[in-house]
Amino acid sequence: MANSSSASKLEKVTRGATSVTVAVFVSRIFGLIREQVLAYFFGAGRAMDAFVVGYRIPNLLRDLFAEGALGSAFTKVFTSSAEKRGLPYALTQAGYLLANWALIVSLFVLLGILFAPQLVSLLAQAFKEDPSKFSLTISLTRIMMPFLLFISLSAIFAALLNSLGVFFWPALSSGFFNLSSIIIGVCGYYWLLHLGKEPIYAMALGVTLGGLLQALFQYPLLKRRGFTLTLKWNFSIPEFRETLWLILPVIVGFSAVQINIFINTFFATSCGEGAISWYNYAFRVMYVPLGLFGVGLGQALLPELTRSIVKGDLDLAKETFSKALIVSLSLSIPSAIGLFMLSEPIIKLLFERGNFTAFDTKATASILKILALALPFYGLSKASIPLFYALNKTKIPPLGSFLSIGVNLLVILLTIEVLNILGVALGTTLSLVAQAILLLVFASRYLEGLLWGALFRGIFTLGVASGGLLLTLLGVDALIKGLFIKVLFSILAGAFVYLFICRLLGPRETYLFYARFIKILR
Repeated sequence: MANSSSASKLEKVTRGATSVTVAVFVSRIFGLIREQVLAYFFGAGRAMDAFVVGYRIPNLLRDLFAEGALGSAFTKVFTSSAEKRGLPYALTQAGYLLANWALIVSLFVLLGILFAPQLVSLLAQAFKEDPSKFSLTISLTRIMMPFLLFISLSAIFAALLNSLGVFFWPALSSGFFNLSSIIIGVCGYYWLLHLGKEPIYAMALGVTLGGLLQALFQYPLLKRRGFTLTLKWNFSIPEFRETLWLILPVIVGFSAVQINIFINTFFATSCGEGAISWYNYAFRVMYVPLGLFGVGLGQALLPELTRSIVKGDLDLAKETFSKALIVSLSLSIPSAIGLFMLSEPIIKLLFERGNFTAFDTKATASILKILALALPFYGLSKASIPLFYALNKTKIPPLGSFLSIGVNLLVILLTIEVLNILGVALGTTLSLVAQAILLLVFASRYLEGLLWGALFRGIFTLGVASGGLLLTLLGVDALIKGLFIKVLFSILAGAFVYLFICRLLGPRETYLFYARFIKILR
């Protein structure tokens, strides 16, 4: 009975994860196109370095407020209010909450604009050696700071829509941001070039206006469900206090991630001109497969684990979680192998045109090789975190994050003089390895062990399938010389061999996500 229950739960998790994944994957593709546009126009030089740091400053706060803490808190508070006092009441209170947080985030935006020189100095001290680069970064930071407000509104809208059972369109909205920022940036580029102005400003404006359009894209969906945007704030409502108490511990946990980003940016900017740009391009490529297993699987896994644990069925939770780990590895392992083996052809195909040179390709590909090794461990962490929230052991994920800070900093300090920017990439990878191991140890402890038989069988199959994938990629590399055909045939042939072996050997979890994905495409 437990097996059939766990199978149905895993089907449900996979179904929910796949629908979100399709939207997220589309968004990531548009994000990659945006990086291609930046690479074509600006390569990996002074302007791009300044843009990366300027964009990273509001992004650090975005990850704290918009992406994690604020959205999660809104979802919980809104859902609770709707259950207890009805949807009309919840929508009214949501209007006040939105106005409250819009005011708070606006103050952070204002502070970011006023103190942009100090923020840039803190994040990229090495830029002070080039006064024009330092000044450009400050200006770009000020242009992009309002992006924080717009993306926070977008996160709140997405949280409300998720609470109302709408998942696909909020997940797709970031694709709308990427698309609009590309169009605005490219049009503005030629206009500023015609005026004799620095064209990178157009890309910064594209980020800010793209964030605004992302929020506006979701608002009509909410309006049709009875929500009306008002600018009346009320800090005395109990829902605001509840949101505040929910958001604070999550911010503490997320702050560890931001500290790691700060560490990586600080050291990358000291590795010479272009280094921070190379790292950014490599990370953006790795970011595409992260959308396959990072976002959707975690979102869909949490409610199913919570239901099992609330019912006291720890065996079912153990089985669901163990099989979800296999699903995660079935996605992340081939992604890691593919990016590692095809790093240089992929970077060359995506970026090597315009101002992005062959030297930039080699530098970026070297970083991508190291970052690719982190993908399986990132996937395991993303699959593990929902378990601790379901168990109400919310202190464990932040503990893993803070461990990753220590490992990241230690590795960078020990290797940066010899490896330069590759030391930063190595620190990122090893920090994710340490985090995943810690989370799995605690998961096994709280679940009183894992389903080791199923795990070992799944890992054995994935190992054999990975060997087949590796041999296929080596064979294609030896036989095919054309760049585009080589990459395309490597992906298609490698995927066929990998899935054929998984289907042949089983268990079902090794190919379940792919089967569902193909069904949705059909």
